[in-house]
Amino acid sequence: MNTVTRFIPQQTRNRGRSLSHYSSRSITVSASTAKGLSFSLKSSHVEEPTHGQQLRMLMFGKPGAGKGTLSTRLTQKYDISFLSTGDLLRQEIAEKTEVGRVAEEIVANGGLLPDDVMIRVIASKLDLMRDRHWILDGFPRTLGQGELLDSHLRNSGKPLSLIVNLDVPDEVILDRITDRWVHLPSGRVYNLSYNCPKVEGRDDVTGEPLTKRPDDNAEIFARRLKKFYESTSPLITYYASKASPMTKLVTLSGRTSDEIWPQLEEVVGSFPIRPGVEARAEARDRDREKSIRDTVGMSDLERNRMKTNPGISSN
Repeated sequence: MNTVTRFIPQQTRNRGRSLSHYSSRSITVSASTAKGLSFSLKSSHVEEPTHGQQLRMLMFGKPGAGKGTLSTRLTQKYDISFLSTGDLLRQEIAEKTEVGRVAEEIVANGGLLPDDVMIRVIASKLDLMRDRHWILDGFPRTLGQGELLDSHLRNSGKPLSLIVNLDVPDEVILDRITDRWVHLPSGRVYNLSYNCPKVEGRDDVTGEPLTKRPDDNAEIFARRLKKFYESTSPLITYYASKASPMTKLVTLSGRTSDEIWPQLEEVVGSFPIRPGVEARAEARDRDREKSIRDTVGMSDLERNRMKTNPGISSN
């Protein structure tokens, strides 16, 4: 039986803007291209994964849907490796591996890497991560790439365990990208609507200036959205047909990453993943603060007890 789950937040709030606000900037997508994203959603219950199952995860979503923000939160909270296709490719080229040399020559000549080269780049890394939890970013982007990845993972006995589809309305994303600013060196993303920097125009961590992406405008967004529907819709349909108790597909709906995060946290939290480094450090800090509060509290209680009963010794 296919295992496909849809999460919808209990309350979706309009961020103070009427529908007429978007009428002049609406994005039109044909029914044929959007059709692939419609699939049967059978349950709102998250089944517990098989004991010891590794998280091998893909996340799909429209441009600006919040994939980067949510992936960062996951890797901060849980011991999960984030694998960027672009970073893996650059690493292969830098290390002058066999596939890296092939890729370098193609890129140098201005060509696009064929799927068989990309799957070699990715497979070489995934084969080293058999006992780790991971999220793969940037691949697959087409149905053909999805089939190649699926075939490799299944043949290695480590199939995908979770595919997440982020469902955010088009008009919300359009607002989001026009309000978006980024810190390019770190990739940190800010939004003037709901995630403002502490100092206007400056990164919270380094204080360096924020930058506007050149493709964060309505015209380019419309082209990217059309391409997303054309290429990713068949992928979602493919994974919906392959869903099983071992490979789950879930659709998480919301207007912001903050609305989607609790849903994602519930799904990923059902896997046996230990907390990440930052989460463990925060837990230690909380335990330390609690211990200090308890110690101070006991001292106050002891002093009050001695004032009430002067004959009682503190020893």
